[in-house]
Amino acid sequence: MNRLQAIGSIRKNLKHGGCSIGSWMQIPHPSIAEIMGQSGYDWVAIDMEHGAISVHQLPDLFRALELGDTLPLVRVARGDEKDCKQALDAGAGGIIVPMVESAKQLEKVRDVTRWPPAGKRGVAFSRANLFGKNFNEYVEEAQQPLLIAMIEHINAIEKLDNILQVKGLDAILIGPYDLSSSMGMTAKFEEQRFLDIMRTIKDRADEAKIPCGVHVVSPLIGDLQEKVDAGYRFIAYSIDSVFLNHAGARPKIT
Repeated sequence: MNRLQAIGSIRKNLKHGGCSIGSWMQIPHPSIAEIMGQSGYDWVAIDMEHGAISVHQLPDLFRALELGDTLPLVRVARGDEKDCKQALDAGAGGIIVPMVESAKQLEKVRDVTRWPPAGKRGVAFSRANLFGKNFNEYVEEAQQPLLIAMIEHINAIEKLDNILQVKGLDAILIGPYDLSSSMGMTAKFEEQRFLDIMRTIKDRADEAKIPCGVHVVSPLIGDLQEKVDAGYRFIAYSIDSVFLNHAGARPKIT
């Protein structure tokens, strides 16, 4: 696939008020990735924070996703230079940064995801540029991979306006489980205080003209539709393992 074109397509869609829907992978098997890649998503994020996934597995997972023209992203474990460099060199089209709590933190990640002059990521032959064969074509992509900041701790709210002003930020993605946990109400998504914080995050993102997204972990279509109708525009829909648990459970029959 043409990653640069896919990145540009997602950005254009978001810029014009569209909704980008992707999904999430924690099972490191190419067959799962191939199925996910053929499922119609704009992107699929490989979860290297909570998934038991190694760097050497990324190229095969990416190849499988790309067969379906689905852009591979990586939710890195921490957002340090090594995490970002290895994911992007393997061919990720962008980075999803967990637990963003300040603009300074996000700016540091942004800089290590981009080749100079846009950033300070090391320049190298890698799978991302077919080990040098497509080096010249990759130079443009290396200036502008997707950058998604996860807002998933109550501490981020105080500095959210500054986070939203970080140059190069494409969207924010609310992690509801960690966010609710940081508020002392793990997974109590109907509590009014949690709903108020969700609304605050989205309203501030809307004011800053930054697409606000959310991870809809539930595999129920109605839950996804609810978030689309509410105006969330960068949505991670469920997880490969959750899809399997939901659809693969033995039905209750009489």
